[in-house]
Amino acid sequence: MIRILVADDHELVREGVKKVLSRENDLKIVAEASNASEVLEKLSQTQIDVVLLDINMPGRSGLEVIADIRKYYPGVRTLVLSMLSEETIAVRALKLGAAGYFSKEGFNEELLNAIRKVAAGGRYVSQKLADQLAESLGPDAHQSLHGSLSEREFEVLCLIARGKKVSEIAGELSLGIPTVSTYRTRILEKMKMKTNADLIRYAIQNKLVDGL
Repeated sequence: MIRILVADDHELVREGVKKVLSRENDLKIVAEASNASEVLEKLSQTQIDVVLLDINMPGRSGLEVIADIRKYYPGVRTLVLSMLSEETIAVRALKLGAAGYFSKEGFNEELLNAIRKVAAGGRYVSQKLADQLAESLGPDAHQSLHGSLSEREFEVLCLIARGKKVSEIAGELSLGIPTVSTYRTRILEKMKMKTNADLIRYAIQNKLVDGL
């Protein structure tokens, strides 16, 4: 039996996952979470094999949660569920310890295959993403503007793109306001932009944040 934690702040998404898994004898949802704190709380209380993790929940970044799961629960496998651009998020998630990435565009039989594969110790990516990863290793590969950002800088960029103020970002990431301001300055420099509006426009064009 593969024990699963579904982590998503949208109840409809959690219900959709339940529906797909309901007829499978070897897959069982044993816990649910709607934010990052609840994910770690449920992991401390329940024996879980696979976490189906939305990367863009309220509070702490899903990327941070992936790193925490890898550090504190190394036996737990994480399969990211997201509507965000695959080439944008998947590589970062995999580097931090996720076992796979599955697009929310449609829950189907392939989700079952993905869960079983990561639970067995493998990795799962779509054929589209596999092709993109292969191309990124080629001699003519082009790095996006945000590709040069550190993980923390990327998190700050995404929060700016969601309309968060520096003070709000500081609160969400447990950082000082001057520190966040420094990150913002570095982001603008690295991406050769001048204003938050430039960053928001770029995020919309590159589908870095869902709901934009």
